[in-house]
Amino acid sequence: MVMPLTVKVNLVAIVILSRGKCGLSKCITRYLVAMAVADFAVIITNVIMHRINIMYFPSNFLFLTAVCSLRLVMSIVSLDCSVWFTVAFTFDRFIAICCHKLKPKYCTQRTATVVISAVFVVSFLRSIPFFTVYKPLFVINNVSWYCIGKSDYWTSKFWRAYQCINSIITPLLPILFISLFNVLTVKTIIAANRTRKVLRNRSESQNDTEMENRRKSIFLLFALSANFVLLWMTNLVHSLRWQPENINYQNKYLNNPVYLTQQFGYMLNVLSSSTNTCIYGLTQKKFREELKNGVKYLFTLNAKLIHTCTI
Repeated sequence: MVMPLTVKVNLVAIVILSRGKCGLSKCITRYLVAMAVADFAVIITNVIMHRINIMYFPSNFLFLTAVCSLRLVMSIVSLDCSVWFTVAFTFDRFIAICCHKLKPKYCTQRTATVVISAVFVVSFLRSIPFFTVYKPLFVINNVSWYCIGKSDYWTSKFWRAYQCINSIITPLLPILFISLFNVLTVKTIIAANRTRKVLRNRSESQNDTEMENRRKSIFLLFALSANFVLLWMTNLVHSLRWQPENINYQNKYLNNPVYLTQQFGYMLNVLSSSTNTCIYGLTQKKFREELKNGVKYLFTLNAKLIHTCTI
């Protein structure tokens, strides 16, 4: 019940944001749509195609060795994009608020498209080595089934170094970047607000639409950033000591703190891909209005269909 609901929630966010009627700029909308699509991909690849498939459907075409490798790469790319799209969105808001000279050139729909495309391409290229991680568990009628890690993956210095670098790229660097950009943004906002209050009298400042719009935008930014940092912190703590062999952790006992930390971190990572839509609904009035209009339209359409069928 939870997974179908999560899939629907992400689809609703994609549809509403794509309509561009939430009162946000085209640049911000482009980033939010990309984040919603990446989150949707995380649910499909990491949860449905991987965990649910292994637990409840132990024999199907997804267990072909070639498909196993593809699932692994898709899972890594989707999670990587979800993380770095959040960083890109945070950096865009940092430029918009703190670097007024760069804002007209950088904070555009075209730049957002280029950044999003670049993040996807780099994430895919960075995950290509994982195509070589697995070998078939057995072969039936010349068809390779299931996946098992190659022996050199467990012992190779290359893979140990690669996993270490991978842990730094995601999630250590994103957390550091998001925290840095937010600190600088807060500093700029506080200074700007003080200046505006000095230049305007008290009654005017209460009706300052620019400050109100800035406050809403910053609230959305901080909500998304805080959600990301908090839900990825467990994975960060675990990844600092994550060796390559932990990718298929064998000591799966509930009294093992390392295994519990690993699995709890995975759960929070997936959860971070399911909460952004709730944040949109809580922070954006027009997003809630579009959601209500969509629900009303569905009920109206359903009523018309029922009326047509009864005639």
